Amino acid sequence: MGYLKYMKKAWEQPRENLGQAYKDMLISYRAGNSIERVEKPMRIDRARALGYRAKQGFTVARVRVIRGGKKNTRIGSGRDGGDKSTKITQSKNYQQICEERAQKRFVNLEVLNSYWVGQDEKYKYYEIIMVDVYHPQIMADKKINWIISNKHTRRAMRGLTSAGKTSRGLQKKGIGSEKARPSLRANGRRLR
Repeated sequence: MGYLKYMKKAWEQPRENLGQAYKDMLISYRAGNSIERVEKPMRIDRARALGYRAKQGFTVARVRVIRGGKKNTRIGSGRDGGDKSTKITQSKNYQQICEERAQKRFVNLEVLNSYWVGQDEKYKYYEIIMVDVYHPQIMADKKINWIISNKHTRRAMRGLTSAGKTSRGLQKKGIGSEKARPSLRANGRRLR
């Protein structure tokens, strides 16, 4: 087994397999900024599987997002008007939110993909792989230069990454997913 397979196996249950090192890592993440550029990926096996290469033009950023239920503000006074529920069902997953935040911070880069690196009681942490579309090495590489095309501009904001497509219900085909395509909103506009 190569070292990447050992690393993959260790990250299947990080609290048990990595022990104190994992806890120290989370403590350092929590002390840092919410969006941080990192020198190299924490999970090199996952990063390489998602398209990362250790060459110029690739950048990795770690983003944290707060966990927990989302609440709507409720008017405190006035007449009692029916349902008092304030819970919001989140339409995007945490991973997509992290990708969008990274895209906003690094406007000259395109989000390629992302993966989970940890979570504690308050936050979830994701590493976002980003590509500089104007870098000569990216333009010359036939495996990645598809991202240069205009149809991939700001792909995280448009839900074109893997996490975005999962949020939109596009990872499933066939029975049970008839209303997901071309999008939920477009399907609602269709004439019956």
